[in-house]
Amino acid sequence: MRELNRNMQTYQNLVGGEWVGDPARTDCQTRNPADVREPVAGYALADAALTRQALASARAAFPAWAGLTAVARGRILSQASQILDARKSALAELLTREEGKTLAESAGEVQRAVDIFRFFGGLSYTVGGQTLPHDLPGNLLYTLRQPLGVVALITPWNFPIAIPAWKLAPALVAGNTVVLKPATPAPAMALELAKALAEAGLPKGVLNVLVGAGGEVGRILAEDRRVAALSFTGSHAVGQQVHQVLAQRMARSQMEMGARTPPSSWPMRIWTWR
Repeated sequence: MRELNRNMQTYQNLVGGEWVGDPARTDCQTRNPADVREPVAGYALADAALTRQALASARAAFPAWAGLTAVARGRILSQASQILDARKSALAELLTREEGKTLAESAGEVQRAVDIFRFFGGLSYTVGGQTLPHDLPGNLLYTLRQPLGVVALITPWNFPIAIPAWKLAPALVAGNTVVLKPATPAPAMALELAKALAEAGLPKGVLNVLVGAGGEVGRILAEDRRVAALSFTGSHAVGQQVHQVLAQRMARSQMEMGARTPPSSWPMRIWTWR
């Protein structure tokens, strides 16, 4: 990926720890909402084959990632928060140019992403189970929280760094591997998050990011049985379709469709099982 600058940038998809696709290919181009004459970024869109490759990479990376302690995973999130913090000004400018918020609002959203990664890095020290009283002497009753496996995240354009961060951080610290599909009107921030996590030491394949059409990439993420859970933020019509597909195969789902999320959306509940 090119360094942040005022010229049009080009982004590739992240699959298996590698930036894949022709960097000169721009199937999708975003423009500054304040001046549509200004191109902001160009993207090579993922197709069905690349989506399935990303799922295979996430599945292959899962055992080693889940085998780390939560604290070890949290350290990577904490390091990523520091990297993002150092780039806050440049990221805020890019967010404003691509998504259209005022610069002050963009800086606040980037700071929120920094804080989310920092928070879940610290929360890693509390990820575990419970010990419970037993009615028989000499017996120990306890619970353990374990990661689900491969989880998919579909995020919207209106908070292009905050929403990916608050879905990504708990999923990762809980030990899951992730395939993330950001909205095509403003995908740059999700890819910049991935870049920071890679620099922080996130193992290859743990996070995969695909820029692509919901009807193709999103549909596969909902239908593929390798996806144990999916978190979606977007329209009610699309969310209802995604939920129905997931329900048919009893996969966990978290739907945020313009209203309050359900109580089960608490991060450690959606991304772990006891």
